[in-house]
Amino acid sequence: MPPALQATDITKHFPGVLANDHVSFTLEQGEIHALLGENGAGKSTLMNILYGLYQPDEGQIVVNGQPVRIVSPHDAIGRGIGMVHQHFMLVPPLTVTENIMLGQESLVGATKALGGLAVLDRRSAAARILQLSQQYGLAVDPDAYIKDLTVGAQQRVEIVKALYRAADILILDEPTAVLTPQEADELFVIMRGMVKQGKSIVFITHKLREVFAVADSISVMRAGQMVGTVKPAQATPEMLAEMMVGRKVILQIDKAAAQPGEPVLQVEALQVMDDRKQLTVNGVSLSVRSGEILGIAGVQGNGQTELAEALTGLRKVAGGKMTLHGHDVTHATTRQLVEDGVAHVPEDRHKHGLVLSFPVRDNIVLCTYYRPPFAHGIELDYDVIGREAEELVRIFDIRTPGIETKASSLSGGNQQKVIVARELSRIGKVGAASRSPLLIASQPTRGLDVGSIEFIHRRIIEARDRSAAVLLISAELDEIMSLSDRIAVMYKGRILDTVDAKTATREQLGLLMAGVTPASGKEDAHG
Repeated sequence: MPPALQATDITKHFPGVLANDHVSFTLEQGEIHALLGENGAGKSTLMNILYGLYQPDEGQIVVNGQPVRIVSPHDAIGRGIGMVHQHFMLVPPLTVTENIMLGQESLVGATKALGGLAVLDRRSAAARILQLSQQYGLAVDPDAYIKDLTVGAQQRVEIVKALYRAADILILDEPTAVLTPQEADELFVIMRGMVKQGKSIVFITHKLREVFAVADSISVMRAGQMVGTVKPAQATPEMLAEMMVGRKVILQIDKAAAQPGEPVLQVEALQVMDDRKQLTVNGVSLSVRSGEILGIAGVQGNGQTELAEALTGLRKVAGGKMTLHGHDVTHATTRQLVEDGVAHVPEDRHKHGLVLSFPVRDNIVLCTYYRPPFAHGIELDYDVIGREAEELVRIFDIRTPGIETKASSLSGGNQQKVIVARELSRIGKVGAASRSPLLIASQPTRGLDVGSIEFIHRRIIEARDRSAAVLLISAELDEIMSLSDRIAVMYKGRILDTVDAKTATREQLGLLMAGVTPASGKEDAHG
């Protein structure tokens, strides 16, 4: 039996970038093939070529033994290839059936009943959707509205949508990025069930644990090239990480036991509105002590972004109180918080972390350029600023041609290192609270390769060990469990529980992330 899908010597150029360099990839019939690679490795480009979103400059694609030219997603669908994107392509006000029918509407002639017009045959489509959901264990209600579904249920809708279009080859792009551990495990069961019924799956992920849980084969890309393909039984996480980065990587950061001191940040019954004026943070109370890391776990979209913005002066507080070293900072500006010793690694590095048109040198001192030794009155001392930038580029291993290079020219990982260098270098230097500064790190490693993740994790631990209070907000549960000393779980704008990281389990945290409270064992009804 020929492979389900073969790509041979695929090459794709973009202006100034060789995204795919003679890449070959084979998906066998009835297998789950995991595709690993750091950000920018070229795996998304390869999949977009297979799905018809891009056209290769060179190379050949073979589907079920037949050479093909895939010129559009419609063409790919016609050849039995479906893709479930990381960001769902669903219309919230419509039902499951209406979303799945979009672009694939089944028409039935109803000329007598409707004066010659054709109407959508929703009933037949709903029956087909129900049949598919039952066949593959996808638990989808055809009549439910997308806006009322959990993230995991929406993802099942996306999979049913691909199956509805008769896809035999499924490309799943980072499918667990927004799922709880339990939802991810359910997805793996679904994937196994689909393979048993003849489907073939490409599974794009950056989570090493997951490839061992579900994959039959693992391919690794680096710098636009295919490094190699192995079977899970022949591989280790350390081996795969080295293939991804090109050097040995320490996956588990060693850390000493925390030595927590006095509270640095205290939050009481905090309320914050989102951009639509909806209450997104609803009565959050927490405390972060010097010398400890408090991790905030939760599926993205449960108020973590608004919480971080409120704590750093980027969003107004609607109610409640924030104190820093006992002083009320509920309505403090970002500048005031910086002066008080708050360092912030923001979730959106482009919007809140960098001025992309500025060089590395200027971004390094964005928070402190107006203070000695970088300024004397209104005059900047560029010699001192330059020496500071050169030193931090060296210490934080920022890969840049020079400190005059614009931040926009750096890779995502090096942009993040500029921010981390700037914020962590301020710890112990600025403001009255410098004896126990506060670091708020929000999604600090999003989109980074395992090498950069290792580096930033080590720096966060070092900040804690220098008596900083660290509030870590991350959608990556492995990151939360690895770094935190205590873990608070956020669901629908509320803290459901706070647990000791040493004794917390993935299952316990996953239930909380899904809204199941320890007291009742039922989904929390508040929020």
